[in-house]
Amino acid sequence: MAEKAKQQQPRFAFSFPVTFVLFAIAYIYFSTVFVFIDRWLGLFSSPGIANAAVFTAIAVMSLFSYRAAISTDPGRVPATYTPDIEDNTTPLHEIKRKGGDLRFCQKCSHYKPPRAHHCRVCKRCVLRMDHHCIWINNCVGHANYKIFFIFVTYAAIACIYSMILLVGSLAYDGLPDDENNGGSYRTVYVVSVILLAPLSISLCVLLGWHIYLILHNKTTIELCWQYYEGVRALWLQEKGGSIYKHPYDLGPYENLTSVLGPNILSWLWPTANHIGSGLRFRTVYDLTKGASTSK
Repeated sequence: MAEKAKQQQPRFAFSFPVTFVLFAIAYIYFSTVFVFIDRWLGLFSSPGIANAAVFTAIAVMSLFSYRAAISTDPGRVPATYTPDIEDNTTPLHEIKRKGGDLRFCQKCSHYKPPRAHHCRVCKRCVLRMDHHCIWINNCVGHANYKIFFIFVTYAAIACIYSMILLVGSLAYDGLPDDENNGGSYRTVYVVSVILLAPLSISLCVLLGWHIYLILHNKTTIELCWQYYEGVRALWLQEKGGSIYKHPYDLGPYENLTSVLGPNILSWLWPTANHIGSGLRFRTVYDLTKGASTSK
């Protein structure tokens, strides 16, 4: 219970990137609802109310998941963790490329579980570390990866939705040219385009990137830098002349449910109650062992 409470402890340290994200969320929301929707559909018309309600729901979920991604600890390695190389239920142990020893963090003075890595910013090892994200002032790891992914999903949807409403507003009424409020409206449109265009592109690219990672059960570290640190299975397969396959890739559906959960109704909710301890992960060897047992 104490460990779980520690993982949910909020992080209140000031961060300029986090402040910028909060400002961007607030600006996009108010400009979308009170300018784009109001000028195109009318805020108090039926289409206007419907679009404002839908966009508000998306914005609330974006803010809620963003808060959860910031405050949720990505996963700590227990001080008592020691890999058991004689455990038959664990067919794969990650070892160092040089020397073949079990991975040990000299800075934290403990062994590293599979897929765990040391974060130089957080100054500790993180379970199933994906990357350190300055935009949430936190690492993205085992305990908050799904939450981070859900935030990126809602944020991308919100930006695309806002862009559609912005374009529709301009197509319907054009840029205002009256002297009373035309200047302020023009500023809102110009700032919104400058903010929304790069955000929409970058968030869609980021979302596509993590969809690919999820479907292949890989982390950014594992894919970009091939940071397997000499997985024992890689050595054995290379010696045998066979082609290496990522040991945690269980197939698209299994990979998807391992991150988002087995219940499809909870896939878009920023919680991760199904993830387990993060000290051991299913591998293709588990599937092979299960298949041979069933025969």
